[in-house]
Amino acid sequence: MSDTPTLRQPVATDEECVSIIGMAGAGKTTVGKALATQLSWAFIDSDHIIEAHYGTRLQDVADSMTKEEFLDVEGSIISRIGARRTVISTGGSVVYRQFAVDHLKTLGPVVYLDVSLPTILERISRNPERGLAIAPGQTIEDLYNERKALYEAAADFTVRCEDLAPDTCAQTIRHWLESRS
Repeated sequence: MSDTPTLRQPVATDEECVSIIGMAGAGKTTVGKALATQLSWAFIDSDHIIEAHYGTRLQDVADSMTKEEFLDVEGSIISRIGARRTVISTGGSVVYRQFAVDHLKTLGPVVYLDVSLPTILERISRNPERGLAIAPGQTIEDLYNERKALYEAAADFTVRCEDLAPDTCAQTIRHWLESRS
């Protein structure tokens, strides 16, 4: 047994970030934090940046604007993120602004956490205060169906994480990153 510690091979370049996209309730923040820990990288939740910018809860920000205004604000804030060696958990609506998705792709790969609608509905019901960019009269099912193709188009890698623990989901992403090297 050697006294010299084994250094883990980097799973991405020191210049890259990994951005996590998906519906509210998909586990972006939880999985993102687990992945950041596994990679020994920083973690950013873009929803928290919006909250810090406005000094209030995300839902209050969303409620104070039309859906389109909120999407513009979110896209603008996302497009100003400059980071390296960071896991970025995005708001679920980031895919509505292509310029924001394009910016995330300049930072590194985009990973979609794919979770079924029943699971999303159950998780959102447990936290009704979570911020959602939703138009009057629109349902969570409408959002899910509208966004699914946008997530798939934006993703460099998709993880079906319905039945995976957050650490296992993060490990799946890490293994994919390692396979790219």
